[in-house]
Amino acid sequence: MSTRDVTDATFEAEVLKNEKTIMVDFWAEWCGPCRAVSPILDAIAAEHPDKLEIVKLDVDANPETAMKYQITSIPAMKVFRGGEVVKTVIGAKPKPALEADLAEFLV
Repeated sequence: MSTRDVTDATFEAEVLKNEKTIMVDFWAEWCGPCRAVSPILDAIAAEHPDKLEIVKLDVDANPETAMKYQITSIPAMKVFRGGEVVKTVIGAKPKPALEADLAEFLV
């Protein structure tokens, strides 16, 4: 399973009320580093489907949620558990660095 999109309208149901641990990738089409990190996130999602679900939120199309979580630079990734942010990762990183950042959620 790879990543999927969420919107302002679906965020509460798909992220905040989800029983699973969810990482939201806040991104935009024009953002080069966002596009660079996207296949890495797809790979992590595919390798750990039972541990971590990864969804994407386009900040241009969904400004309400981006503002609520004070997204000022992208890519920004926030891990949610039980409706709360439990981890924030800012910036594009290679896969080993991202996996290290997310290690506590992947075991």
